[in-house]
Amino acid sequence: MRLLHKAKIKIMEFHVFLMDPWWNPAVEQQAQDRIHRIGQYKPIKMVRFVIENTVEERILKLQEKKLLVFEGTVGGSSDAMGKLTEKDLTFLFGF
Repeated sequence: MRLLHKAKIKIMEFHVFLMDPWWNPAVEQQAQDRIHRIGQYKPIKMVRFVIENTVEERILKLQEKKLLVFEGTVGGSSDAMGKLTEKDLTFLFGF
C-alpha cells in the first residue's frame, strides 16, 4: 500500500483492487480518497483480496483495532472503547 506508485493498487476505470493490505488504515483510506478525486462522479467499486489464515487477515484485524482506538480517543465514541478489551489495549500500546 505504501508503494502506491509501484502498482500495489491496480486501478481499472472505476474499480480498485487492494492487493496488499497495509497495517495503517489511514494509508488505505488515503488510497481510497485519491480515487474519489475532485471531478469524479461515477461510483467506484473497491475490492480487497485477503486469504484466510494469513498475515493479511491479521493485518486487517489490527486495522480494526486501530480504528476502534481512534474512534474511542480522537473520535470521542465511548461505544468504540467498550469494544476494546484490556488485552487489545496491551497489544496496541505495549503496556
